[in-house]
Amino acid sequence: MTKRLAGKTALITGASSGIGAACVRAIAAEGADIILTARRRERLEALAGEIRKTGPKAEIVIGDAREEDTARRAVDAAVKAFGRLDILVNNAGVGNYKNLIDTDADEYDEMMDSNMRSTFLFTRQAVPVMIRQKSGTLLMISSMAGIYGFAGEAVYCATKFAQVGFAQGLDKELRPHGIKVGVICPGGVKTEFAIGKGRTEEGVAGSEMLEPGDVADAVLLACTQPAHARIIEIQMRTMAEPLA
Repeated sequence: MTKRLAGKTALITGASSGIGAACVRAIAAEGADIILTARRRERLEALAGEIRKTGPKAEIVIGDAREEDTARRAVDAAVKAFGRLDILVNNAGVGNYKNLIDTDADEYDEMMDSNMRSTFLFTRQAVPVMIRQKSGTLLMISSMAGIYGFAGEAVYCATKFAQVGFAQGLDKELRPHGIKVGVICPGGVKTEFAIGKGRTEEGVAGSEMLEPGDVADAVLLACTQPAHARIIEIQMRTMAEPLA
């Protein structure tokens, strides 16, 4: 049976762990070649090796997603290695759960740059390639904190609301070029995210949060829609959590 993403190329940011690594595995399992980018070389090399053993090709780009050079190198790597870029998953991001009066400007910059600036930079580099192809799928991994405001998370929420607005604007701007734009908004996920910045390893392990693979399944759904259909937004929570 032909795999649904055979012949496609996907770029995943923040690919060294958590949701990003789960997305790499899910998308590669459907036959796509992968560009993995993050800062942790050893983890990326191990994951790329794992993917290559299953058939798809994989290339790694080491760098900080907040830097334009990283985005440029990652998109260039996709075009050089595979001749195209079909899927971009903007997954890189950080959290820091604090009340407003306990949050300083450096922490604000870290969250806004890691979550929104990285999304802008990678999307800005990917879109010209997709316009030339007259096709592509752009996905932002936002959060339920991009849909509802939560106490103690105002700045984090601001960064995630920004991703949702960015996706909505781009959907209207890029649909005439055949490019699909969507946003995935999960609740809490069992990852390293925000450990020591409002979360603890014990708290996450003992929680009823979503698993990274749950989010990756939603990403895969958006990536495998037929040509005439697009997914604009998916909101996700566990059965154990209320809506807001």
